[in-house]
Amino acid sequence: MVEKKQNAATRAKEKYNAAHYDQVKFVVKKGGRDTIDAAAEQAGMSRNAYILKAIKEKMERDGFDGYLDFAAEEG
Repeated sequence: MVEKKQNAATRAKEKYNAAHYDQVKFVVKKGGRDTIDAAAEQAGMSRNAYILKAIKEKMERDGFDGYLDFAAEEG
């Protein structure tokens, strides 16, 4: 297996992200990502910020009172 060479800044960012963030993967049908991207762009947000905002709003509507810090991701 060929290992990609990365610069120090990239390695530092990846190390920081691994220590401070969880990653969640989900799957949509072909074309779904483009639809999400278009909606996010229309809202002036990144895809990630748009999805996080949607999740947070749904959780609040459902009365979930747990702590999730989305502040860093909202746009």
